Amino acid sequence: MSNKKQVSYQSTNTYEVLNTFSPKTKNVWVVCHGIGYLSRYFLKYFKHLNPEENYIIAPQAPSKYYLSGKYTHVGASWLTRENTELETENVLNYLDEVYKAENLQDAPKLLLFGYSQGVSVVTRWAAKRKIACDHLIMHSGKVPAELNPEDFSFLKNTGFSFIYGKQDEYLKDGVIKKEKERLKEIFPANLKIHSFEGGHEVSRELITEIAEI
Repeated sequence: MSNKKQVSYQSTNTYEVLNTFSPKTKNVWVVCHGIGYLSRYFLKYFKHLNPEENYIIAPQAPSKYYLSGKYTHVGASWLTRENTELETENVLNYLDEVYKAENLQDAPKLLLFGYSQGVSVVTRWAAKRKIACDHLIMHSGKVPAELNPEDFSFLKNTGFSFIYGKQDEYLKDGVIKKEKERLKEIFPANLKIHSFEGGHEVSRELITEIAEI
């Protein structure tokens, strides 16, 4: 008969940044990629933004793996259904360190952006760590079931955006309808819902719109 045990140890992880933080910076983004990405490649979706005004921080999901049997391209995942609670805490601890390293408490305007699986990461981080942000953007992903309106009640003047592609194969009509209803309950004020013609992909156009708000 097997017994599960656990140990704690120190771990080190990287993250990527795009552009340089300066007195001209208006927006500081923390962008969490979806499953299968590496953070350095995810940054391509933000390269079109004004580099003087936008400083982008892309945390790296810790669990890396080869994307195919050829063992050439590497992707990563934030979480799985295995030991989700424990792994979530590990991810949040990592994001806390990124927050400290980048002095995000002093950001002129802080935007938290999650794409696909990254939505569960940024919403859990904001809710559980009470991260004060100016805009919380949820792109092509769902807010975890355990989160509720009280978890976000501390965000009094925050804008909330939900973005999805109308042809997203992972977000069928029934799923979108339920998610919209739930989001309106969780974020009763300042919620905007954006859709675009496309599938499970990142919308650079809507990222541009949000950056200019």
